Amino acid sequence: MKNLFRRSMALALVCSLSGCAIVSPRLEPEVPVAGTWNEATPTDASAVSPTWWKSFGSTELRSLVDEALAGSPDLAIASERVQQAEAEVRVAGASLFPVLSADGSTSGRRTSTVGGARSADSAVVDSAANVGLTVSYELDLWGKNRAGVHAAESSAAASRFDRDAAQVTLVSGVATSYFDVLALRARLAIARENVDTAQRVLDVVSARARNGAASALDVSRQEATVLAQRAAVVPLEQQERQTLAALAVLVGRPPEGFDVKGTQIADLTVPSVDPGLPSTVLVRRPDLASAEAQLAAANADVAVARAALLPTITLTGTAGLASGALMSLATGGATAAIGIAASLLQPIFDGGRLRAEKAIAQSKERELVETYRKAILAAFEDVEQALAATSRLGTQEQLQEEVQTRARDSLRLAEIRYKAGADDLLTVLDAQRTLFSAQDQLAQVQLNRLQAAVSLYKALGGGWSASAKATPPASA
Repeated sequence: MKNLFRRSMALALVCSLSGCAIVSPRLEPEVPVAGTWNEATPTDASAVSPTWWKSFGSTELRSLVDEALAGSPDLAIASERVQQAEAEVRVAGASLFPVLSADGSTSGRRTSTVGGARSADSAVVDSAANVGLTVSYELDLWGKNRAGVHAAESSAAASRFDRDAAQVTLVSGVATSYFDVLALRARLAIARENVDTAQRVLDVVSARARNGAASALDVSRQEATVLAQRAAVVPLEQQERQTLAALAVLVGRPPEGFDVKGTQIADLTVPSVDPGLPSTVLVRRPDLASAEAQLAAANADVAVARAALLPTITLTGTAGLASGALMSLATGGATAAIGIAASLLQPIFDGGRLRAEKAIAQSKERELVETYRKAILAAFEDVEQALAATSRLGTQEQLQEEVQTRARDSLRLAEIRYKAGADDLLTVLDAQRTLFSAQDQLAQVQLNRLQAAVSLYKALGGGWSASAKATPPASA
């Protein structure tokens, strides 16, 4: 038995010195990548800039984004998670080094002897002191500890990529909310203008009714139109206040007293973006980098679970001083002892726990492969949808502007003909509804076009640089 133990120890030492380790095959998702996008790229399109929000031509948007990057709670939370993950790397790295511990103890005993009636009491005092150092080190025979470090490093990389993805989402949210506010204010201005227009027509109808040229029914119909237009203002005002509150929280400020100065959505510039090749999206998006890092961490976890099935060897060294008197340690009257030991631990029966843990780790790795594949497909879908929107909303905006122009002319002519008695009020009412709808629809198309540009920037990674992506650690 003694010889068997020595042989096992010698074999384990040779394995540790030769650096043998349990290698876990790296699983990769299989996703076909097309050579081009379905939508054609404009010739005047520009590449995605890390400060893409400046391309909309709004100084106020720039300041809001800067404020959000400095004070957003969501970004601060993501940064703290990075700090935690980096601390986990240091915790895992500690397993590669020996553990040194010190201990000390003192003890004392007093023994008293009581004599006869005439004899004095006598006492004997015994004391002892011990100081010791213990060093223990687990030989990383199969790379279990190194795999644990690689898993922690990959998880830390994933947390950094998650923070970058949170930043892209934050900036996109600020831009979208700001555009929402401007669009709502534009729609409010249109709605109030429509109230004035409806009131002007009501004045004409009332004057004609007083002269007997219009009926009370005409007056009642136009009064209903005025009330309907006033009622349309209230929900837009509510949406504006709610969107402002949401924007305030995004930038890290309380909603009370928060406001923006912008009022005209038509004054913004809609940039033209070059999406590049589909293959470049794989290295542009931090969420894909995070999925890849999580897959690398799962691969390392599989190596840890496999190594747990194999024997472990721990070397232990002790050194200590002992004395029968408290002060002898300092004066040299102490005895020293040094010991070295090695222990071999091989799991024999654990009810299948270790094998089940290995199966769990392997299943999680396969799950993350599919998660990574799904993220890649979703990234391609995001870009295609944003490209389809940006390429068509510009044309829709031009057509809607023409519709608005024609509707305004129709209302002007309808009012003239109504005053002249050539048409009835129903023609004027129909022209009003057409103009009101065309104006509101144009404001919404302008908003959709801006939001599509933001979505395209976000789908392309928001200018996140591939050079910022750390290479995931190799599998253990």
